[in-house]
Amino acid sequence: METDVANCFGAIPLDKLMQAVQERVCDQSVLKLLRMLLRAGVMQDGQVRRPVTGTPQGGGISPLLCNVYLHQLDRVWDVREHGVLVRFADDAVVMCRSRAQAEAALARLRELLADLGLEPKEAKTRIVHLEVGGEGLTFLGFAHHMVRSPARAGKRPITFLARWPADKAMQHARDRLRELTDRSRFRVPVEEVVQEMNWFLGGWAAYFKYGNSARRFVQLQWYAQMRLGLFLSKRFGRGRGFGRWLVGVRVPARLRLASLVGIVVAPRPNRSWRGKPNAGGERRR
Repeated sequence: METDVANCFGAIPLDKLMQAVQERVCDQSVLKLLRMLLRAGVMQDGQVRRPVTGTPQGGGISPLLCNVYLHQLDRVWDVREHGVLVRFADDAVVMCRSRAQAEAALARLRELLADLGLEPKEAKTRIVHLEVGGEGLTFLGFAHHMVRSPARAGKRPITFLARWPADKAMQHARDRLRELTDRSRFRVPVEEVVQEMNWFLGGWAAYFKYGNSARRFVQLQWYAQMRLGLFLSKRFGRGRGFGRWLVGVRVPARLRLASLVGIVVAPRPNRSWRGKPNAGGERRR
């Protein structure tokens, strides 16, 4: 089961939030500063708005406060009865053994969120049966699907949960690379454009390398080279072949565009996470 808390940052009751903070923080100066931050308001359409609930969306401290408040949910969640709850801020996934347990978990989640003054976002709440060829689910930018390895001589196929950058994450990456190589940046030095592309590609790869992402890394690498080549062709008023030549195999070191090809992704499909021993005390091969 996957879900998202509806308008989580804006719906958190401030009095209950402060009560949750005061369970661990007793320094009155810190609490006073926090109250001032929550009551400062936000600028929208040129006007300062001071809502009576919630913590500002996009605020630097808002994700931390969201986790502090929703930690009450984590503490009372019964793993044996309702499955394993994995939560990151207002996004959550519950791993269950059966559909009946998933339905019970969803009912329990609604109950607990109601006690906190919150509710699940219906558009993003669903029960998914993970199976080979099924629809899978998306969590924290990764698409998770059950897949079966191809049959090889002397080896039996295995079924495992694979993950790779979701379509939305890939589109976000392409949009960012398109912004960095837009015609409006023709006056920016080429070295600076390449450096900014490398910064983005390096951060993106560092996040998504934990999965079965090699194929999508190749796709994004090709797109980055294509965008940079097109940018150079238009900037210097030459044909597309000129840009491809500059970033192609003939002079790859000249522009120093980062490469995503060959980056090692982990864990491998037939190994446990970080190579930890399985339940039998043996390491998976």
